[in-house]
Amino acid sequence: MNQPANTFPFIGRRVNRIGYGAMQLAGPGVFGPPKDRQAALDVLRAAVEAGVDHIDTSDFYGPHVTNQLIREALHPYRDGLTIVTKVGAVRGDDGAWLAAQEPAELEKGVHDNLKNLGLDVLDVVNLRVMGDVHTPKEGSIARQVEALAGLQQKGLLRHVGLSNVTAAQVAEARHITDIVCVQNLYNIAHREDDALVHELADEGIAYVPFFPLGGFTPIQSSSLSAIAASLGATPMQVALAWLLHRSPNILLIPGTSSLAHLRENMQAGELALSDDVLAALDAI
Repeated sequence: MNQPANTFPFIGRRVNRIGYGAMQLAGPGVFGPPKDRQAALDVLRAAVEAGVDHIDTSDFYGPHVTNQLIREALHPYRDGLTIVTKVGAVRGDDGAWLAAQEPAELEKGVHDNLKNLGLDVLDVVNLRVMGDVHTPKEGSIARQVEALAGLQQKGLLRHVGLSNVTAAQVAEARHITDIVCVQNLYNIAHREDDALVHELADEGIAYVPFFPLGGFTPIQSSSLSAIAASLGATPMQVALAWLLHRSPNILLIPGTSSLAHLRENMQAGELALSDDVLAALDAI
């Protein structure tokens, strides 16, 4: 049985490879407040108590909602807790996701994150490039990365990451400043980034798959369900375990607003997968 390492070196720390994504703590469509505010706070506190030391968020979740929840639940933040946020979008009055890629808009996004998280400096800020929804689109991102590098030099953020980008955009950004993580759509059923995952692993750069369980359209696969049943696990646990086995630089940020699902997600790190099981999962 293969059991992957459970930590990865990230921004000078070793973080647990199963983190937590805060997006689902906001209301429907990641817009407005949660249905049960206390439950959202309880999930955040339980995640950290369970060993989560890497939380993914953004001030455009809600907007402002998830960051305010994180601050209420966890501030002052314990040593070693890494909070990764992102800029590059805003929300319309109707909940629409709108691009906000101009340098002044990126700077405003950084300040909004600082304010709502209650921080003087952000650990990591990802530039969320607004391509075709969740599919990267080629084009230069130099102006945007230069803007974040400038804010980094001012001491507002420590590290720069990228989200929803192509391999060419990663290479372009790395000529401007160090890139510590790339966050793209990737899971057992969507594997367009296979080559990029390995390229980043060779460079020691974290790859953080968003929608590791399929997101708004959860992964449905009879093969996955059958393998999960044989292992006494849920399909979603197996999908997360597959990602952990996929490459040592993959950091997971499954999101949930449920304590029960949080516990299930954390248990995925205990699943050992045989070579035969991995081969069957690779074929999905």
